[in-house]
Amino acid sequence: MRHNKKFNHLGRKKAHRDAMLANMTISLILRKRIFTTLAKAKALRVYAEPIINRAKEDSMHNRRVVFSYLQNKEAVTELFREVAQKIAERNGGYTRILKTGNRLGDNAKMCFIELVDYNENMLKEKETKKATRTRRSRKAAPKAETAEVEAPVAEAAE
Repeated sequence: MRHNKKFNHLGRKKAHRDAMLANMTISLILRKRIFTTLAKAKALRVYAEPIINRAKEDSMHNRRVVFSYLQNKEAVTELFREVAQKIAERNGGYTRILKTGNRLGDNAKMCFIELVDYNENMLKEKETKKATRTRRSRKAAPKAETAEVEAPVAEAAE
């Protein structure tokens, strides 16, 4: 039976797929953003988010579990030092996928996958956004002013 076997195999055997996803996760942690196909990015998100979630609690056991997946000391150190501090209060959704169009050669869908808390442009937009008035308050203000203006005009005409 094939129950619960729905995931993208990416045209690779299991060992090749695991090695590729581990290498992509290492690159994502060290560079904070990588450029890849949409299918690989979606598979990477499923692979990397639980590993990133382990970094919230810095214990020897968690470091060994993460190292068993990544096999890269620099990436594990970076994950538990810098990345863990930025994601400490976040409850999930550590990565963001931004579609960039199709590749010229084979028309594959391309995208960026990045760590959410490291995109300064997106963070600046959230900070500079100020609260705008609602439509209700904008409509209510002119009605009050027009009622006051019309009343004296009507009295002057009489």
